Amino acid sequence: MRHAVIVLLAVSCFSVFARTQTADELIAKNIQAKGGIDKIKAIKSVRITEKFDGGGGFTAKASQINSRPNLVRENFALQGMTAVQAYDGSTGWQIQPFGGHKDPELMGENDLRDILLDADFDGPLVDYKEKGNTVEYLGHDIVDGDDALRLKVTLKNGDILYYYLDPDTFLEIRKEIRQTIRGSVRERIVDLGSYKPVNGVMYPFSIAQGSKANPGSQTFTVEKMEVNVAVDPTDFAVPATLKAPKPVAEKK
Repeated sequence: MRHAVIVLLAVSCFSVFARTQTADELIAKNIQAKGGIDKIKAIKSVRITEKFDGGGGFTAKASQINSRPNLVRENFALQGMTAVQAYDGSTGWQIQPFGGHKDPELMGENDLRDILLDADFDGPLVDYKEKGNTVEYLGHDIVDGDDALRLKVTLKNGDILYYYLDPDTFLEIRKEIRQTIRGSVRERIVDLGSYKPVNGVMYPFSIAQGSKANPGSQTFTVEKMEVNVAVDPTDFAVPATLKAPKPVAEKK
């Protein structure tokens, strides 16, 4: 009986604690778990080299370069061709040779919304109010059989992200992305794991993504991560050939 009462009290206290936590408290714990705001802000650029596995023996090399405040370039190399997606702080552009587009072109809305997520250097939780985001704590949930703390993040552009935090480490273990584009809802799941410290900041070295029906169907494994590397601004800049006006045909 005494043991049962102790267990009941422990469960009750845990439930009360879980309910009384606020979004801001969880965000503060998440930031501290990653290394603290000072160490996070001390990182000015990141270069990641990854191996992509799409299943069925389909693999490729991928890389990503981020630079403050919101610059990003992503390369995807396969069979001697390299796809590029980049954002220079105001404009998104891409080269998609696998789809027959070997010349630079401006991004459509779908791709632009995706790369804006990657361009946010610190992620949407850090300085979320200044970015125009809102965050709600939705309580406990289950991720692959384990307990998780669920945050709902609504971005300034209307995109919704659900972050799931490990209740012990307060690091992200999953995020769900929900976007409404021209009336259609698009959802995907990203699982995060194998965290390692780089320059005092925790980063996930395993990223698996897919749809709700087929989560984890694509995986990225970080092979190398470098921080505060020198970056070339031209890597992000819209190519001159894309900015140049098209020649006007001569009148006959």
